[in-house]
Amino acid sequence: MRNLAVYIEKEGRQVYVGNIAGSNQEDACFCYSEEYMSNPRNAPVSIRLPFTNISYTPKATRTFFEGLLPEGFTRRCVADWMHIDQNDYLSLLSGLGCECIGAVRILEEDSPEVEASYQKLSLEDVKNLAKEGVSESAQLVTKAHLSLTGASGKVGLYYDDKKGEWYLPIGNAPSTHIVKQSHVRLDRIVVNEQLCLMTAKYLGIETPESFIINMGDQRDEDILFATKRYDRKVSEEGVLLRLHQEDFAQAMGIAAADKYEHDQRGYLKQMFHILRQYSVDPMTDQLKLWDICVFNFLIGNTDNHIKNISLLYSENLRSIKLAPAYDIVSTTVYESSTRNMALSIAGKYSIDEIDRKAFEEEAKNVGLGTSIAMKRFDYLAHNFTKALDQAECTLLEQGFHGVDAMKKAIITKRNYTDR
Repeated sequence: MRNLAVYIEKEGRQVYVGNIAGSNQEDACFCYSEEYMSNPRNAPVSIRLPFTNISYTPKATRTFFEGLLPEGFTRRCVADWMHIDQNDYLSLLSGLGCECIGAVRILEEDSPEVEASYQKLSLEDVKNLAKEGVSESAQLVTKAHLSLTGASGKVGLYYDDKKGEWYLPIGNAPSTHIVKQSHVRLDRIVVNEQLCLMTAKYLGIETPESFIINMGDQRDEDILFATKRYDRKVSEEGVLLRLHQEDFAQAMGIAAADKYEHDQRGYLKQMFHILRQYSVDPMTDQLKLWDICVFNFLIGNTDNHIKNISLLYSENLRSIKLAPAYDIVSTTVYESSTRNMALSIAGKYSIDEIDRKAFEEEAKNVGLGTSIAMKRFDYLAHNFTKALDQAECTLLEQGFHGVDAMKKAIITKRNYTDR
């Protein structure tokens, strides 16, 4: 019988939430503790897992908690390093649950606590992280007992910005940044992502702080992409706090394998409904989500799935808001990438079939007023090129190469121009 204890950080304190118990991943069920539920100041770990005295089904349990784990090649690499089956999500949680996205921690019952510490990374370590990509990050993930969702190689690191030094968090030590490597099959993807996020920022879309780490001659194998974690916060006392978050796949009870919408399942409509029901500022957050959807269309990001948009909780877990936009890349610049959007707009998936009229129909579908929704659409579309030019200039001033070519590719491959 496996027994995994679930904790959540609340205002800097680790609080026991409940446990996941079962003989294997097929029958493991999550149950809240009576003590946690009896405190009126506590909150559920997920919108889809409200307080109840009965255990959640294996499917509901797996959908939320497996959503904390890495995906794709990183997951396979980590499973190989741990000598376990990649489908054994309980063993992966047991090994990686010390530092998850958000504020949840997963510990095997009676397992020794890994002492919190930071291991300084040498310049050579950081270079290897850039050079070796996913396999190197998988080793760091396993060594640090941390879990980061996503399909590309990434690792959570602590950055001392005053000294310009990187550290690997061990055990319960929180990280400050998510660091990703270039993709071997997608040319200049780090420059691509930074250009996209800066363009979004110049259009008024909230994004996390991010920067490029150049470890050589700016070749793909020499650069890393660092994003400051919006689910971490420094308290007034200088303590690094974890903030809880859940992506929309978890909030909607949808498995990571189904993060790309198909058969017109109306994911966007469900997302807007969640914001109206749970956000502390529903109107503001609905417009922010709308802006993100429009921007993904304008920039040519067809990887806009529901795990790339999240909800962020307050320190005391009592309020919820839309998280900043993240993981935005112009995928249409790559011939190998699909031109089908991950979320349908007015029932359409092909980015070449979506237009202003489709967004007007979708605004009605999700329950937004068409007047304000299309005013936002027109503003973003009209100012898109200007913001992209501004982002290009900023990166060129910082000395990065290939930015002009990437901007040209984005403009060439996008299917919409403001007329």
